[in-house]
Amino acid sequence: MTKKNQVEKKQTEENLSSEELLEKSIENKLFALYALQQIDSQIDKIRIIRGELPLEVQDLEDEVAGLETRIDNFENDIQALNQSIFDRKLQIKDSGALIKKYEEQQMNVRNNREYDSLSKEIEFQDLEIQLSEKKIREFTAKLEDVQDDIEAARAKLAEKISDLDIKKGELQSIIDETEKEEQEYLEKLKTYEQQIEDRLLVAYKRIRANARNGLAVVQIERDACGGCFNKIPPQHQLDIRMHKKVIVCEYCGRILVDQNIAEKYN
Repeated sequence: MTKKNQVEKKQTEENLSSEELLEKSIENKLFALYALQQIDSQIDKIRIIRGELPLEVQDLEDEVAGLETRIDNFENDIQALNQSIFDRKLQIKDSGALIKKYEEQQMNVRNNREYDSLSKEIEFQDLEIQLSEKKIREFTAKLEDVQDDIEAARAKLAEKISDLDIKKGELQSIIDETEKEEQEYLEKLKTYEQQIEDRLLVAYKRIRANARNGLAVVQIERDACGGCFNKIPPQHQLDIRMHKKVIVCEYCGRILVDQNIAEKYN
């Protein structure tokens, strides 16, 4: 073999080796992406098992907090109304004392003008007493309404606290059953994420976020995309099996893998 042929052979071997390494690198990325998808799907299932319970618990906690605030406001209203009733009673007492004082002064007046002036003061204090009595009746009626409102709010609060305790118990029971399993999946997730370049990982998460069922990486099934079920041309399928680049479905944008990748993971 001539020296030229040896060089050409070596170059060919290097090119083949480079292609094999590239293919292996892409295959590893596809495997890691498929693994990510499988793990994310398992985590999704765990969170679906929990269902709407976390949201229900949060809603009940918000309702309880709202009712507690409402009751506090009612209690402040009761204090304010009691204080107003007390102040009006003092006003009645003071007006009564002034009337008594003016009546005594009327006994010692020197002329009609002084008598009429005192009579007007007595009349004014009578009106003050009538106004205070009217206000007391209004405050008392309002106080009864607020007390009814606070009793209703307390009954509702007790009911919501009971519901909250039940929902928290249900949620904690499910968390206890699934937390360890979810944590194991999350650890696996980190391991595979480290094997994928940031650009590809961001693309995977974006596709997954936009996919209705959370599937960003799907296997070819019966010559069709496993996500949108549109047919994939034979040449396109061949490219996917070659593992020379990451290929996405031209219809739904999901990343496509062949059966070999899926079997390797399984």
